[in-house]
This record gives sequence, C-alpha cells and structure tokens, in this order.
Amino acid sequence: MWMFLKRQIRISRSVPLTDGGSKRISRNSSSPVINSSLSRMTSASYLLLLFLIHNKLKMLPEEITNLKNLKALHLQHNELTCIPEGFERLSSLEDLDLSSNRLAAVPAGLASLSSLLRLNLSSNQLKSLPTEISKMKRLKHLDCNSNLLETVPPELGLMESLELLYLRRNKLRALPEFLSCRILKELHVGENQIETLQAEHLQQLTAVLVLDLRDNKLKSVPEEIALLQSLERLDLSNNDISSLPCSLGTLHLKFLALEGNPLRTIRREIIAKGTQEVLKHLRSKVKDDGPNQSNSVPETAMTLPSESRVNIHAIVTLKLLDYSDKQATVIPDDVFDAVKSNIITSVNFSKNCLSEIPARVVELKEMVSEVSLSFNKLAFISQEFCVLQKLTFLDIRNNLLSSLPEEVASLAKLQTINLSFNRFKVLPEVLYQIPSLETILISNNQVGSVDPQKMQLMEKLSTLDLQNNDLLHIPPELGNCVHLRTLLLDGNPFRVPRAAILMKGTAAVLEYLRDRIPA
Repeated sequence: MWMFLKRQIRISRSVPLTDGGSKRISRNSSSPVINSSLSRMTSASYLLLLFLIHNKLKMLPEEITNLKNLKALHLQHNELTCIPEGFERLSSLEDLDLSSNRLAAVPAGLASLSSLLRLNLSSNQLKSLPTEISKMKRLKHLDCNSNLLETVPPELGLMESLELLYLRRNKLRALPEFLSCRILKELHVGENQIETLQAEHLQQLTAVLVLDLRDNKLKSVPEEIALLQSLERLDLSNNDISSLPCSLGTLHLKFLALEGNPLRTIRREIIAKGTQEVLKHLRSKVKDDGPNQSNSVPETAMTLPSESRVNIHAIVTLKLLDYSDKQATVIPDDVFDAVKSNIITSVNFSKNCLSEIPARVVELKEMVSEVSLSFNKLAFISQEFCVLQKLTFLDIRNNLLSSLPEEVASLAKLQTINLSFNRFKVLPEVLYQIPSLETILISNNQVGSVDPQKMQLMEKLSTLDLQNNDLLHIPPELGNCVHLRTLLLDGNPFRVPRAAILMKGTAAVLEYLRDRIPA
C-alpha cells in the first residue's frame, strides 16, 4: 500500500494509487507504472521520507532529484543498474539505502551528498568504490556487504566520522590503513580472502569494539592486536591461524571466536572452556616467556615482585609500557627502569589505585603519544605531566577529577581527551585553548554549562559527548558549531531539544538550535 505518514511516502509490494480513480500496483510491479506515479509525486517539495522497496524498478525518474528536502530514500530490493545524474542535488539526504539491486558502479558524484549519515550499498555487483567517498565528511554507517570488491580505496581510511563499516562477503585480499578512523566502533570484514593483518591496519583503531575477521585466509595475528584496548568482540574463526600472540591476553574481550583454525599452541580443552580461559592461558604465557626476552631483567632470588610482572614483550614489540589492572597505589621504579633504551609511544596505567600521576612519566616526554590513566583515584593532574608535548590521546576517565590545570593548554598536539565519569561541573576552560582537539568525551559528570562562542572557535572539534550531565539549558548558539559531526546530549535534564529531535542525529540538533537563535 502507499500512504502519507507525516511527510512520508511508502510504495512497497502492493501499492494502490488513487488519482481521481484507482490504480493498483502489485508487488514486483514494473518501472513504467511506478515511474508515471512518481513523476507526479516528486513535485511534493515538502517530502522528507520516500520508500520504494520490493518492486521492479530499473531506473528512477529524474524528477526525484528535485526533492531537496528529502532526508531518507530507501530503494532496496529493486533492479536498479545505475544512479541517475543529478543525485547530488539531494543535499539534505541523510539515509540512502540502495541494497539488493544490480549496481555495478557508484558514481563519484554521490560523494557530494555532504549530509549523508548512512549509506547501504550491500548486495549489489560493485567491484570498486570511488576514491571520492572520503568527501562524505559526516558518514557514520557504510554497508558494502555482499559485493564483488577486490580492493577498497585508501581514502576510505581517512573517513574521520565513520563508526560502522561492513565489508563482509566480498573478494578483498587486504585492508586499507585506517589512518583517521579514530571513532570506528565496528569493522566487519569476514568472508573475504584477506591473507595478512599488519600493524598499520590496527594502530589507529583505538575505539573499535567489534572486529570480524572470520572466514578469511589469515595465517597469523600481529602482536599489535594488543593496541585495540577497547575491543570487546573478536571473531577469527575459519582462518589458517596456527598460533596466537600472547599479547592478545592483555585485552578485555567478552567474546573470542577461534573455531576452524589449525591452532597448535592452545589445547582444544582450553578453547572449549571459552573466551576467558583462552585469555588467561595467553596471559600466563606472557609471564612465562617474559624473562627469556633479550631485553628483560633476569629473574633471580633478588628480583622484586613488581619487576617480574613488567611486560617486557609489550615494551620491545608494541612500544607499550603496560602496568594496568594491578590495583597498585604507586607504579614501581622497576617498571620505568625496564624501558631502558627502548622507544615507548603508549603508556597504560589504567585500573590501579593511583592518587597521583607517577612523576617518572616525564622521562618519556620525547616519545609518548598515548596515555591511559583511567579507573584510578586521581583528584588532580600535575603540572609536570603537561610536558608531554607529543601527547595526542589522553584517557583519564573514571577518576575523581573536578578541574584541569592551565598547563594542559601546552599539550599542543592533543587530539582526544576522555574525561568521562569524573566530577567536573563545567567543561574545563583550558580545553577551549587547545585548537588541535578533535574529540572531547565528558559524559557522566555534573557539567552544567558550555561556552558555545569559544567552542565555535575549535574548528577541528568533531565529537563532543555531554551525555548524563546536569545541563538544564542548551544554548542555541551551539548550533553554529557546524564542525561538530557527533554531538551527544542524552541523559541531561533540559527540556529542549526534545528526545524526538535528539534521535534524528547531530545535524538535526544543530539545525534546531540554529533556528532558535534570537534574530
């Protein structure tokens, strides 16, 4: 049936159209019948949602490109072989579903849909994607499952706003380097022909929660898998993996799938016991193998307990100084001494009981770019810490912080800061003075206000998470922060914007706020 549902048109399966008399379009109807009706309907400039699913459309009328206010267009389960010229004129489009058609190519002009948040191209006949796809600066969800892709353009790895990427059931032999996908949460590349997984494929995916690599031809997993500290689900089933890196045991996985691999280093009974037993086994191997590393401290009767727990393997191979999840009140000197002449780029002292930042961290100021001090008892950040001039990522969530020192402004390369689950009552003033910031996560605090004028000057800021705070009022001027691609406001006590606006996404919220700015 077709019906108007508050600026919506749905034509799906059985479609009666009334135009003076009555025309009935059955499921699997041909293009001419639908096109003649569509040509009349496309004059409806107010139209926001249009669904034309489960028909036999082979082409679309050019008039559809005149729907400049259209937000969602669903064309799945048709017989489309091409996308009409002028599609880029749908400048308001946020949701486009072209799945289950017969598309062999995606025109470069499609990348001009600058408002697009979700693009579904699954179940087509695509052999490539246009390099221009990286121009979709707001795209969060890209689905290219079930195509004929043999490669994806390197530019795909430059899409900073991407959160969900689906590339399953293609013919991929390799992955791009995800150089800018810092907020990517799910990567699905199962059922391909990928033979190698290298460090450069992983090192920037610090936010990934789900990594699906099942049914490929992987023979090994790199030690750098340990860099994915946010990872919760890892599917490696049905590959050619004979051994796993011990560093995998340092991850806090909730699900690990290994079946269908010729694993020789882990007994079947351990795998059968599930994820946590496998991780425990791998962690034990790290401890067993650690003293045999060439750069390790020899374990003797005089070796301190803390010294024997230093992960030398992580230092040498991953450039990671890891002393996490120890419930320690101080970081032993042995941990820093173990660094020796090795290069360290990441420090992880999370899940301890630290009340202050270890003073010896400053010894790493010329090297370290990522620091995690989350889940501790920090009530202040020392001024000395701010000499880490190369710092790009700082995770200090789940502490007791209520302020940041002015010296934080000297962290001129800082891109991401996580302040969630602390005691901040305002967004720290010093953050407005760091123009390099791209992501501010400050959810679950007591923040009661933000300064939209100062935030508007932070031109690189693309993600701002203010969920679960005490915001009674959202200043309309925040709508002028057009550089924001992700603005999260749920869980605050303000009355407007209402939940229905928030559900529409960042662009809708910003537009709503701009409309409320006094003339």
